[in-house]
This record gives sequence, C-alpha cells and structure tokens, in this order.
Amino acid sequence: MKVILLQDVKKLGKKGDVIEASDGYARNYLFPRNLAEQANDSNLHVLNAKKETERRKKLAEIEEAQKLADELKNKEIKIVAKTGDSGRLFGAITSKDVAELIKKQYNVTIDKKKIVMDTLKLAGSYDIEVKLYPEVSTKMKVVIAPQE
Repeated sequence: MKVILLQDVKKLGKKGDVIEASDGYARNYLFPRNLAEQANDSNLHVLNAKKETERRKKLAEIEEAQKLADELKNKEIKIVAKTGDSGRLFGAITSKDVAELIKKQYNVTIDKKKIVMDTLKLAGSYDIEVKLYPEVSTKMKVVIAPQE
C-alpha cells in the first residue's frame, strides 16, 4: 500500500515521502498514530501543492539573501579600540561586536552565529565571512584602528 508520511518515521522515511508499506503495518501502526495517510489522488495533489509552496518560499529566501549579500559585499567595518604598545587590544573583538556594528552602520540585522571569524586581539585589517543562507555568503572587511 502506498502511503504519505505525515511525520519522520525511523528506518522508513521523512515527512512528505511517498513510500510503499505493507497493508497491515499501514493500517495497524501508521494510520492509528497519525504517522501516515493513504496516498490517493487528492492527498497526492495536496502534497504536491505543499511541496511547490515550500520550493517557492525557499527560492524567495535565497533571492533575498543574495540581495543582502550583494549589498554587504566588500563593505568595511571600522572599529576604534584601545590598544597597548604592541598593537594588542585591551579585550577582544568578537562576532557579537561585529554583528552590532553591522546593524549600526548598515541597518542590517545579522545573527552573530552567521559571522565566521576568529576572535580578534590585534589591531589591523581582517577579512570575515558572513553566511546569510546555506548557499549564500559574502566577504566583509573589519579594520581595527588604535584609539588615539
């Protein structure tokens, strides 16, 4: 019997998959627990409509992330910080600091977890990567200048 999974089922498939299950397994386990429904024409039509909607939504999110990446590409973030004689910072610059500065300078909210960089402890110029979506990322430059 062909069934559409309504939830992930271990060793069987993921939500939305159309699989072949034995009649007894489907009737006695999957259907009573609302893990699956029978794959008839109307249910398959609903499933295809949902998948199409999800695909369009994902494409719109990727397009939005691409626009944001183009907007932020090769932009520079300037930070003035206290340094010692050797150019070493008092404290450090973290991805949280960079995310706050991006919001302040470019009015774009980016989660600190999406900024790929090491903790910066020396004055100078650094390249960082901002991952906006799994396939979309952009490079930015962080310039740390000593405070006068």
